[in-house]
Amino acid sequence: MNKTNINLTLGYSTCPNDTFIFYALAHNLVDSMGIKFNIRLADVETLNQNAGLGLMDVTKLSFATIGHLTGAYGLLRSGAALGRGCGPLIVSRPGFDLKGIASKKVAVPGMWTTACMLLGLYMPSPPEVIPLPFEQIMPAVQNKTFDFGVIIHEGRFTYKQHGLVCLLDLGRWWESKTSLPIPLGGIAIHRKHGKKMAKQVETIIKNSIIYAFNHRKQTNGYVKAHAQEMSEEVIKQHIDLYVNRFSIDMGEEGTKAVDMLFRMSIKQGLMPDTMTSVFAC
Repeated sequence: MNKTNINLTLGYSTCPNDTFIFYALAHNLVDSMGIKFNIRLADVETLNQNAGLGLMDVTKLSFATIGHLTGAYGLLRSGAALGRGCGPLIVSRPGFDLKGIASKKVAVPGMWTTACMLLGLYMPSPPEVIPLPFEQIMPAVQNKTFDFGVIIHEGRFTYKQHGLVCLLDLGRWWESKTSLPIPLGGIAIHRKHGKKMAKQVETIIKNSIIYAFNHRKQTNGYVKAHAQEMSEEVIKQHIDLYVNRFSIDMGEEGTKAVDMLFRMSIKQGLMPDTMTSVFAC
């Protein structure tokens, strides 16, 4: 492997899809191309906020956040959470329906999350939203602090354990409206590093994902260490759902999905219009 000649901060979440994707990179199992990555793990909304302050060189971000930061960060084509059947869910306790949501406060996993933005796209008049750490949303709805919540990550596998019901799958709504996969989160690099560096980092991440797919059992310890008491079954479901062919390279279909999400959100006033290309290279 090449001699290290540059240091980059790299942020990603503790969720199984991210720790699976970055396992090989974090353990120096793929060629780093002379780059040393200083890894910082945090929940996605913390990563979003850190990027807003320009604190990270390379980071996982909600697509909604990328739309607000295209002047500073460019999207890479590898490492994304983008697919079908994987969107956020609107949940509530039994007895509620979507007719009452407009007049209620809704718990969301962050103001700059794609989940919050999808709620805004779905509703003609967005309700008042209150940000909570994603793992606190289901308990908050269960204990009647909120009547409605938008859940992400492994919540789509575990909401029934909290006595909740799914009122709407926002990913399914998106797919029926656009016929495209839903873009949830991607990896972005600060534009100050230039297109050549962006391409190198993109390639390293792609190789890390391919390594993980080829050595899946080897990743288990690292993934479980950060999985917040998830069962092995939920961990497997999580990875199978959020890490796919679009994660290796989002390709033409994934690019169309990102473009559609941004165009719809700009039209609805949910993100600023910009002439800057969303992609870093």
